[in-house]
Amino acid sequence: MSRYAILDSQWNVIKDHMPGRIGTKGVTAKDNRLFFDALIHMARAGCPWRDLPKEFGKWNSVFKRYDRWAKSGVLNKILDLLTVESDFEWVMVDSSVIRAHQSAAGAKGGQKNQSLGRSKGGFSTKIHLAVDSFGNPIRVELTGGEVHDSQRSKSLIKGIPAENVLADKGYDSNEFRQSIIEMGAQPVIPPRSNRKTFIDYDRHLYKERNMIERTFNKLKHYRKIATRYDKKAANFMGYILLGSIMLHLR
Repeated sequence: MSRYAILDSQWNVIKDHMPGRIGTKGVTAKDNRLFFDALIHMARAGCPWRDLPKEFGKWNSVFKRYDRWAKSGVLNKILDLLTVESDFEWVMVDSSVIRAHQSAAGAKGGQKNQSLGRSKGGFSTKIHLAVDSFGNPIRVELTGGEVHDSQRSKSLIKGIPAENVLADKGYDSNEFRQSIIEMGAQPVIPPRSNRKTFIDYDRHLYKERNMIERTFNKLKHYRKIATRYDKKAANFMGYILLGSIMLHLR
């Protein structure tokens, strides 16, 4: 069995939220846990689907089921369930540019519709992430690598009951600051050097922002996240959600 297999204690938390389990409508899955282990193996090992070990079943069958899960938002729902009890004393937002492999090109609808673009790092996708006080992911969005952080800043925190919102100076704008205040939170964002009027911030609390940097580092232990190989944005997002779920379960 794969060394990446989910532990019993982790599986017990999420098993009752899986589609295809006994007692639910529709087709009953043969082995939900084996399928989930297959996804973790793919995400961590970063191998092509055709190289999926035979112990997980036919690679094409596993891929087709994963594709359905990615389209229907199954992993989104599981992550949402895990974030219900998150600590929102402070929420951190940031982004990371992921280099896209040449195999990620060519999807129907064009690159822009699949969250692909061109940045200084080349052909890429940008992950926009919000995490809670413990560094657990609570919301993820994708864009092309060239999209500025500020374009997804408000949607990342919308509806989150945060007390403080931590972000680097790339998020420093009057509009974003105002949106944080309107939601009843305190912006903890250092001002840009070209601001005419200095805006003070909680420097002690801002030191905690390194938590989100560590979260990105942990997510990139999954090779399918560290480099994008997927043509479809939904399939690439699926690996990020999978990694986020495992961080919650650790």
